[in-house]
Amino acid sequence: MILAAAAVIIGLVLLVWSADLFVAGAASIAENLGLSPVIIGLTIVSLGTSAPEILVSITAALAGAGELAVGNALGSNIANIGLVLGLTVLIVPMLIRQGCVRVELPTLLLVTLGTWVLLLDGVLTRLDGLLMMGGLVLILVQMVRAQAGNRVVQEESEEEELPHLSPLRAWLAFFAGLALLVGSSRLLVWGATTIAAQLGVSELVIGLTIVAVGTSLPELAATLAGALKGHTEIAIGNVIGSNLFNLLAVMSVPGVIAPLALSADVLSRDYPAMAAGTFLLAIAIYTGHRRRRAEGGYSYLGRAVGLLLTGFYALYYYALSQSL
Repeated sequence: MILAAAAVIIGLVLLVWSADLFVAGAASIAENLGLSPVIIGLTIVSLGTSAPEILVSITAALAGAGELAVGNALGSNIANIGLVLGLTVLIVPMLIRQGCVRVELPTLLLVTLGTWVLLLDGVLTRLDGLLMMGGLVLILVQMVRAQAGNRVVQEESEEEELPHLSPLRAWLAFFAGLALLVGSSRLLVWGATTIAAQLGVSELVIGLTIVAVGTSLPELAATLAGALKGHTEIAIGNVIGSNLFNLLAVMSVPGVIAPLALSADVLSRDYPAMAAGTFLLAIAIYTGHRRRRAEGGYSYLGRAVGLLLTGFYALYYYALSQSL
């Protein structure tokens, strides 16, 4: 147990560090090729912050621990809403632009409902996984087209401190980060599955708790840092983008690699909780939008919303503990 716990802790630390290294290399390669900061932020940086979840999902599926990957995806989304966004709004209230209200948030709601429909039969099939991945590609293309011409997003993206590495250092960082991501994800999955076996709990629960919270910590750091700098556009975009990646990329991997029969708890407890958190966030944003429509079309998330979201997060984990 001690060895497995150490493997989880070391794996999480290496995942965070290697993801930063991977993003630095990939973003610098893109910059050296002439891509604009807004495109780099919307694609490479967004994918990079979800790289730990994606690599853990691939490793878990290959190891026959698909439930760990499913728990990681759902648990990360719940943590992003309740922990990451909840704590950030408690510290720094946010203004959210009209484009997020009209485009990104409805997209997340649609994906949440669509993925639920695919999973209602209780099986994550290869077709389900491919449909999710196809949806991700379409959404990425549409988001890049829409946001590349958005002046506010462009200005905030240009103010972000992107890494600037020489071509050689960029490629070395890229490959070193990728190799460490693979190695640390294997270490984390081994430790997590070992703990699950020794404690007598399901891999789903370990994915929902230890792995999900651990892989969400970089999102908390990025979102809080962006909000403290006044970049609330990017802060809320990090959460919505990460949740989309988790549903369409992380969740789809087990289906594509090794189709999986889902635990009954996924459909009766965890997915409904994740969907409830998503709709709770949507209600808060739309309510704030109506109140501030006359002030430039922005929505406002105040500390009361932060308290509501963190309360939802605590309530979910209390319910999870009671069901064990």
